[in-house]
Amino acid sequence: MTLKIYNSLTRKKETFKPVHKGKVNMYVCGMTVYSDAHIGHARTYFAFDVIRRYLEYKGFDVKYVQNITDVDDKIIAAANNKGVDPLEYSKKFTKICLDDLDNLGIRRADSYPKASETIPDMIDLTKALVDKGIAYEAKGDVYFSVEAFPEYGKLSGQKLENLMDGIRVCSTDNKRNPFDFALWKAAKPGEPSWDSPWGKGRPGWHIECSAMSSKFLGLPFDIHGGGMDLRFPHHENEIAQAEAATGKDFAKYWMHIGLLTVDGEKMSKSIGNIVNVKDLLLKWDPEIIRFFFAQAHYRSPPDFSDKGLENAKKGLDRIYRVKEKLEECSAKKEGEIDNAGKEFRKSIDAFKTSFEYAMDDDFNTPQAVSNIFDFANSCNRFFEKSEKPDPTLCKKGLDALIEIGNILTLFQDKKEDEDSIDTRVLKQLTELANKYATDANGKTLEELMDILLEAREKARKEKDWKTSDEIRGEIGELGFEIQDTDKGPVWRKI
Repeated sequence: MTLKIYNSLTRKKETFKPVHKGKVNMYVCGMTVYSDAHIGHARTYFAFDVIRRYLEYKGFDVKYVQNITDVDDKIIAAANNKGVDPLEYSKKFTKICLDDLDNLGIRRADSYPKASETIPDMIDLTKALVDKGIAYEAKGDVYFSVEAFPEYGKLSGQKLENLMDGIRVCSTDNKRNPFDFALWKAAKPGEPSWDSPWGKGRPGWHIECSAMSSKFLGLPFDIHGGGMDLRFPHHENEIAQAEAATGKDFAKYWMHIGLLTVDGEKMSKSIGNIVNVKDLLLKWDPEIIRFFFAQAHYRSPPDFSDKGLENAKKGLDRIYRVKEKLEECSAKKEGEIDNAGKEFRKSIDAFKTSFEYAMDDDFNTPQAVSNIFDFANSCNRFFEKSEKPDPTLCKKGLDALIEIGNILTLFQDKKEDEDSIDTRVLKQLTELANKYATDANGKTLEELMDILLEAREKARKEKDWKTSDEIRGEIGELGFEIQDTDKGPVWRKI
């Protein structure tokens, strides 16, 4: 099956044909950096991380650009409220937001151009529109005339006469038409500004993405993406600006991420249910969060909840148990391929085929996750039926699981030390170790876990099953799992 993508522009699935053979240029609207990254950001950039990973798996050379909006009304208002320079304020939050996504395990884009660093390109694009009579200057502001672009509304499907309620513009008497939107804003006190042919000012919001994507990817490029809330007016305006100025097609495929809800409600400041990434990571492992996202199709509106995350954790635990069993079997020196092994070999090939079929169908990650669970079941049947599993065959199954899991962002390296764990949890582990042993204060994570495993083994030898179960259960409540293996008990963070 060839890769098909749902194109928001045409409202149908289309066979993916890149502009340049073997290459994919992808632009995704980035964050406006005035506060911490939240789970809405995480949902969007996780989705495009998976999309980029699968395109690479398919053999494409992917160039992924994601802008940083560091000049904006919200940034200026927040900076002025703090009494600091807006550009210094946004510089600080650029690092904070990107670090938040790093900590969540979302791979970075190839480049992050900033609005403040591409002002000349925005001025050039605005000037081209003015020279063509598609934009006009009014008292230092410059506006795009939507009536001068006949195709306006082709992405959203909106008609010009129906746009009044949806368009995101500030009320002003300088516009010729209430639908027109700002390309350049005249300077105001307390705002950063730059020189331009129309006097000092700063760019409008929409113009930056048209300018940046054109500059860094060329026109037309393959994929333009962002949250569903950006489809109109932001993406609509991007198309109008770029195509009116250059006479070229802008982006071939438009992809929009469904907006999540939180416990059944739309996420918003007014409700007070915005969940920041850094706060979420104090409670949940980043892999669990990513796996939760993977279980919803990128175009669907998932409902974010503790129950959903708990279910994701249980599913991920199943997958890890199979992975660890495959690792254990792969490390053995002897084995044989019996009838169960022959069936398992077929299931490995079927696993990869079914996974690709799912992902080729508009990046259907829910089906892809289902394929992983089906493969886990096949692995368990193989372990039950084969007395001496062949190590080479187990390694083949392990490699397939890891390769496919990596596309969904699973199995990333983790720091298994006290720096990767919340200080509160480390304190609780210390208290737990002191409960069952002595002098556990000041120990590292590894030392604490060794103390607890030894205490549990002692209880088991003395047939004190109650204490043994209590230790295992209390460790589990703190986010760690004990597994009994041929070489003795081992632990891992879950």
